[in-house]
Amino acid sequence: MTDDGRVKIGFVGAGGIAERHVEVLRGMEDVHIAAFADTDFARADRLAATVGGEAYNSHEDMLSIQALDAVYICVPPFAHGEPEKAAICAGLPFFVEKPLSLDLATAERLAQDVERNGIVTAVGYHWRYLDTVEEARGLLTDNPARLVSGYWLDQTPPPRWWWQVERSGGQIVEQATHVVDLARHLVGEIDEVYAQAGHLSRPDFPDLDVATSTAATVRFVNGTVGTLAATCMLRWGHRTGLHLFCDGLAIELSDREIMVDVGRGRPVRTAQDDPVLREDRDFIDAVKGLGNRIRCPYGEALKSHRAALAIARSAVIGRPVRVAGMAREAVDA
Repeated sequence: MTDDGRVKIGFVGAGGIAERHVEVLRGMEDVHIAAFADTDFARADRLAATVGGEAYNSHEDMLSIQALDAVYICVPPFAHGEPEKAAICAGLPFFVEKPLSLDLATAERLAQDVERNGIVTAVGYHWRYLDTVEEARGLLTDNPARLVSGYWLDQTPPPRWWWQVERSGGQIVEQATHVVDLARHLVGEIDEVYAQAGHLSRPDFPDLDVATSTAATVRFVNGTVGTLAATCMLRWGHRTGLHLFCDGLAIELSDREIMVDVGRGRPVRTAQDDPVLREDRDFIDAVKGLGNRIRCPYGEALKSHRAALAIARSAVIGRPVRVAGMAREAVDA
């Protein structure tokens, strides 16, 4: 803690998602953002300058010099692993952005280390903090969903690393994992998935090798069935969300709205508050020892990550994949 009792935060990664958290955290009177580490030192320096922090070109340097209370890890998928290990070794609580890793074995080992060392963690599945999702959970309490349809129908993000499977993991792992997590949060654990994928060569996206279209069927442990469709072929954001169908009830959720249909029209309500503010507030309070209300700690996020990786794997091998089997294989690896 600082002399005036503020939580001292360091960032690993200084890209767009780090900027989003900085925007929120700098408005909290009990938080001091002290440092940023990024392999692109200029980027770390620019973001540090906005809050009067220090910049480093490696997380090792930052952690060896700064006496931090917690760390935000906001790095691309291919860069996960070492920053989390360093935070665990230092005994530091950490907030990490999804996806947890490219390979499941890395995430499984980190989850074990987090559990063994009792580290406070949070993962950026911020849709869980939407008040519209809370409304949906209430509606589903006595009338569970029996059919779900998920969507991530979007454009191709500009970072070149996103275009490569070996660096991003592909659209299901890097983006649609939000929908997978929401489905788990509202419906229950996923048992088996079966996916098919296609690839469209696009001259304006040279070297893009991620699947440009994916369609998956999903079976939940409780017997609910569903589908997930994803594409990055569009030139705009068309639809991201989850539709749930129950006995006499249909719910459509996005990261902005909820529509509840009981046969008397299609009323739409916009989400209130900022889910990123809510997840950051819960993480800071847990670091301060004010109670742990974190909705998605590392171990919980790992279950969604397993399911997303299972979908990606099924699309490659052309066969159904059991999610529990993914976990066993990763532990044995």
